[in-house]
Amino acid sequence: MTLLDKTILLTGAAGDIGTRIRPYLQSRYNRIVLSDLNDVFDLAENETFQKADLVDKHAMQKICQGIDGVVHLGGQSVEGDWETVNSCNIQGLVTLLEAAHHEGVKRFVFASSNHAIGMYSRTRRICVDTRVRPDSRYGLSKAFGEALCALYADKHGIRCLSIRIGNVADKPVDLRRLSMWIHIEDLFQLISLGLEHPTLHNEIVFGCSRNDRTFWDNAPAFRLGYRPKHKAEDHVADAMAAQQKTCPDLIGENFQGGTFSSAEFDGDLERTLWS
Repeated sequence: MTLLDKTILLTGAAGDIGTRIRPYLQSRYNRIVLSDLNDVFDLAENETFQKADLVDKHAMQKICQGIDGVVHLGGQSVEGDWETVNSCNIQGLVTLLEAAHHEGVKRFVFASSNHAIGMYSRTRRICVDTRVRPDSRYGLSKAFGEALCALYADKHGIRCLSIRIGNVADKPVDLRRLSMWIHIEDLFQLISLGLEHPTLHNEIVFGCSRNDRTFWDNAPAFRLGYRPKHKAEDHVADAMAAQQKTCPDLIGENFQGGTFSSAEFDGDLERTLWS
């Protein structure tokens, strides 16, 4: 297979999704630069590793030199206190995107999250134009990231794709994830669209496979050419069996964000669900 002559920066390379996505990047692009605060040792022939902190301006400018496209998976991957989320996911993204702009990077794929819209009811089908309703400080940082990508696309011409990732796993493990699961092969298809689609300007898409129970209208992804190969319903028996073993969450079971939505919740449940 002939590799595309592109140099791709993958942040968060030591994380679960980063580890899963690396073989796909290796098989498609000529050179992959991996970055994380944790070391990565099992490098392929076309991979290099640079340890770097997202908030380090000089490190980000150095790592973006010669890069054609960024796949940004780095940062805080779960809920955290405000100082952590702000530093890793907000200031870190500002620093990285500014470095990418300074170094002439043309493409930016941002790992957003379903938690940017996690306070919507599970009975509500939404599209990317539906206003954000983050379920956590983490979700808020992802909504900010989508807006920041819009700014750098419109003002500086970086072609951006924000992917609101549902749940990346070998198979869906409960009822909620039958609606939002994505196989890593389908996620890579979305990432490659962000890195290669010829007319991309700035788009937000949902990161889910062919899920019959999906909460989301993913028309923008389909317009870009997304054709998911995997279906959550192929794993429905296992998912429902696992669901029976989960602890009840009388708040979270109402919302698309699940336990992220119920954590710290002391609002008006009925008003929040129907607003």
